[in-house]
Amino acid sequence: MSTAVLSIGSNVGDSVGHLRTVVESLGSRLVAASSIYRTAPWGGVDQADFHNGVVIARDTGAEPRDWLQLAVDLERRAERVRVTRWGPRTLDVDVITCDDVRSDDPELTLPHPRAHLRAFVLIPWLEVQPDAALPVDGRDVAIAQLLTELPEADRDSVVRTDDGWTAPTVPDPVRGS
Repeated sequence: MSTAVLSIGSNVGDSVGHLRTVVESLGSRLVAASSIYRTAPWGGVDQADFHNGVVIARDTGAEPRDWLQLAVDLERRAERVRVTRWGPRTLDVDVITCDDVRSDDPELTLPHPRAHLRAFVLIPWLEVQPDAALPVDGRDVAIAQLLTELPEADRDSVVRTDDGWTAPTVPDPVRGS
């Protein structure tokens, strides 16, 4: 069984609609979806704020590259154009983690090499998986701890929003709810 944490974001067009397509495309593979957060752009490019969230997905037959291919396919369907690094986009889907897989492959680095520096990833992830940890410098660090290590301005720039989004309710097979 393969479980992936995916960071999703958009700041072009119907951003919430683009994020919704990710959730809908996952279907029964969806384990959890965070609320949507309005976040300041990251990376120094002048552009509109983003809508960001995190989804957790599980598929018994998927490998890490399958999650990457899904991300690429979803971005393509949203007509994402890659012009400027960290620039505006209709949809951005990043594979943050996939089980305990470690990879230095330039096409799929796992865990995501900058996730621990991004409040817009950590805050929604913490919402859906409060006990999550991320390997940083060879040690597993709780997401909550990583957040405390970020500048306050970074954390404050991630604001939960209700922009037409209701996080899907996913039955918990363990608790039966």
